[in-house]
Amino acid sequence: MFLKPTAKTQPVKATIDPKLQPWVEKYRPKTMDEVSSQDHAVSVLKKHYSRQTCHICYSMDPLFRHRVLELNASDERGIAIVREKIKDFARQTPKAVTSAASDGKVYPCPPYKLIILDEADSMTQDAQGALRRIMETYAKITRFCLICNYVTRIIEPLTSRCSKFRFKPLDTSSTSIRLKEIAAAENVEVSDDVVSALVTTSGGDLRRAITYLQSCSRLAHATVDEVNKAPQKIRPEDVQEIAGVVPDHVIESFAAVLGVEVDGASKNSMSIDNATVRAKTFDDVRKKVKEISREGYSAAQILSQLHDVVILHPRLDARRKAACALILGEADKALCDGADEELWTLETGLRIWKALAV
Repeated sequence: MFLKPTAKTQPVKATIDPKLQPWVEKYRPKTMDEVSSQDHAVSVLKKHYSRQTCHICYSMDPLFRHRVLELNASDERGIAIVREKIKDFARQTPKAVTSAASDGKVYPCPPYKLIILDEADSMTQDAQGALRRIMETYAKITRFCLICNYVTRIIEPLTSRCSKFRFKPLDTSSTSIRLKEIAAAENVEVSDDVVSALVTTSGGDLRRAITYLQSCSRLAHATVDEVNKAPQKIRPEDVQEIAGVVPDHVIESFAAVLGVEVDGASKNSMSIDNATVRAKTFDDVRKKVKEISREGYSAAQILSQLHDVVILHPRLDARRKAACALILGEADKALCDGADEELWTLETGLRIWKALAV
């Protein structure tokens, strides 16, 4: 009655055009040797790997789905997921591996299952409490791997049961070397200034830096130089625009209105109004804030860069810097809670203006 699927009717696996593939996925480390600037974590994992005692799946065979459960805790974060899905999987005894993998080889497989919880810091307190008992009860046949951004949001009973591997932000040299390797592989010409801008705007996050590099490459190839009739080269200004960084001349002008004397002139100092001086009235500060807000800049980014200008200022005394830091910290908390950006930019500007006038 039912015809067997032929080669013509079988679904064809979709292939991704290499040109459209995100560089973050394309250049993701495939082996431990490709991981940069995490020497301690890599060395410990290699040591466990040689002893076959760590929580690693050695074979990506169909058996993989029977031994490994991977969940994104930010989507499935409730206690019901822990009591039903995780507990049911953890209590099952794993079967012994005797068959060969798809390539004909028999890979070593540990005598336990693995549950991977990504973004575990998003789990509720009740869910973490329920998970604690499960980890203790089924420790002989099931191991857990918790991945999180903020270890302080994981309850103490869970962290005490785990071996911690901290992955620190990459240093400048490692990030620069990796970015240059990717640019060379993609035939993208980048200068040292561009690489420096990528490292600065990414804040040690290599994934973010690679994304910025790919976006800048697409932007440069989409813009043709009228003289040479060739794609324009990537500029540091392009990186700042992609990253949402407020131009230096905007921050310097805003700081000057608040009474912060900017020592060095930026590369775009010609854009600064020479008549920009410390505001004398409330209306002067409000006018400047409205001018910046109309440009569409992020309030959090404005205050972050203003913080660097104030704190690193060579002639401001410690008392004024401390007062400004408290004001900026309160504003950052309000913005994280969803406050109005323009109102808090104005509020912060006025309070700093008054603090520096003392």
